[in-house]
Amino acid sequence: MTFRLAVIADPHFHDVTFRPGSGSQPETAFRTLADTEESTRVFNESFAALPRLLDDIVARGIKIVVVAGDLTDDGQQSTTRAAVALLEDYSRRFGLRFFAALGNHDVYAIHGRHQSKRFLDPDGSHTLVTSDASLPCGASVSPQMYCGGYASVLQAMAGFGFFPRKDFLHWETPFGQDGGLDHRSFDIGSADRKTLRRMVDASYLVEPIDGLWLLSIDANVFEPRNGDLDPRAEQSFIDSTDAGWNSMLRNKPFILDWMKDVARRASVAGKKLVAFSHYPLLDPLNGTLTDEMALFGDTIFARRTPGTAVARAAAATGIKVHFSGHLHVNDTAFWQEGSDVLVNVSVPSMVGFPPAYKVVSLDEDSMHIETVRIYDVPGFDIASGAYLSEIEHSGAPLSPLLEATSHADFLSRHVAELVKRRYLPNEWPADLRGLVFRLALGDLEHLAVTAQPVAAQAFQLDETAVWQGWRAISFFEMTVDWYRLRNGRHLALDFIDPARIEAYRRLAAGFAAGTWPQESLQARLALFLRMMMNYVDAPPSLDFSVDLGNGRIRSRDADYLGRTERRQTGTA
Repeated sequence: MTFRLAVIADPHFHDVTFRPGSGSQPETAFRTLADTEESTRVFNESFAALPRLLDDIVARGIKIVVVAGDLTDDGQQSTTRAAVALLEDYSRRFGLRFFAALGNHDVYAIHGRHQSKRFLDPDGSHTLVTSDASLPCGASVSPQMYCGGYASVLQAMAGFGFFPRKDFLHWETPFGQDGGLDHRSFDIGSADRKTLRRMVDASYLVEPIDGLWLLSIDANVFEPRNGDLDPRAEQSFIDSTDAGWNSMLRNKPFILDWMKDVARRASVAGKKLVAFSHYPLLDPLNGTLTDEMALFGDTIFARRTPGTAVARAAAATGIKVHFSGHLHVNDTAFWQEGSDVLVNVSVPSMVGFPPAYKVVSLDEDSMHIETVRIYDVPGFDIASGAYLSEIEHSGAPLSPLLEATSHADFLSRHVAELVKRRYLPNEWPADLRGLVFRLALGDLEHLAVTAQPVAAQAFQLDETAVWQGWRAISFFEMTVDWYRLRNGRHLALDFIDPARIEAYRRLAAGFAAGTWPQESLQARLALFLRMMMNYVDAPPSLDFSVDLGNGRIRSRDADYLGRTERRQTGTA
């Protein structure tokens, strides 16, 4: 028997039709362009992107849809209600069946937390809309902005697998077959073990059709901070946004025991198992974590990378393949230690570059994974008029985002804005950042053959040099492509001229041939380019198969097969 399903991640649906109220409150729910340009996800564009994604799934005749977390923008009650209504509409009209895992943006601990967002006014100014009545005067208060805790969120999303139903052939949680939240709770303590809270776990196993098991893992951890703090206060907990599965090992080890038992029973009963959670189980940086930390320090990606202990424990459960979201990347990661193997498939998001999802087919001994691009989205520019009003009101220059010709082009341009507004100022060392807008690849090529170590702050640019062809590409343009490749792997090649890839490869080879002190500019550029080539030569991330016996990845694209064979000869 062959099973076919779709796996989507991080829709971050934002309801632009939400009207928070009357009077001084904004007449629209368009988020500001300024916030969009600095965020790792876009906001207003999600309103058209999620229906377009679901339309593609319907057109392919797929009925089962896995949502690997962050269905909502930030868990606001209004947004959650609108997102659920949209999915339920597709269930009624087309028979889609949704099975979700909770993400860090969907829920917050026991009692929830306040949310505050800037919404555009018709004249281009903005109003802060919040659920927090204690904020200073000038904000518009709407209880519908509040993000709920487990009880309210699970009730809102009840139809997405979180509770047993008569049409399920099997349903269970790590605690048994009772769906009541009192029977799905556990004690979690602060690091000093002086504070203990009762927390819900939303994991479940479901058999929606004969022979297919879907394992939804709640990898959110809300760890109490030291001290007897108010459990209703957001600051009283450490959430999983950065820790992910690293925190699961310490705080929810019973989940891994359950995963192992589920995998064993699935094998004995001949069930096909698809496991998913919001956070990755394996390093999504393709082995570049050490280089990234050496060059940039403790970046967001570095903090969110699961450690070796997670990989070892997860592989030992026997689940073989795990789907994740959270990082908005397209990636395939592989781990092997002895007979334990694990593949983590990172599913991209429609609100981050590159926009795509996964189609999964299972046969007797293999899982086949296809990456579906969704580049054209009618209505992707729904907020363009509001953005123009904002620009006119603020006096800011015209944003390159407004020149986008498609949804994918909008997100590709968004990467460049993130580099300028977020990554360079927040993560790059000042001396290296100062060179990004000054140098061209020709300058970097010259550095690669300069035997004398050069310090970034002492580098003198040859103002007389006139570069042609690929050498004229700016360091900034290469940096944007670096981030496109980190997020998209092989999908990024749809947006980068092959001639550029060859130029980067040539430059990387030049730096790899030299030897310089660790702090020299050449050594740091060598790290940067080595990571870039690692992204280009990553394991297959488009269309590939996983052998469910030994975890071996086989690409349907011969160009990548040889590299994958070599990469899997040792532990990833």
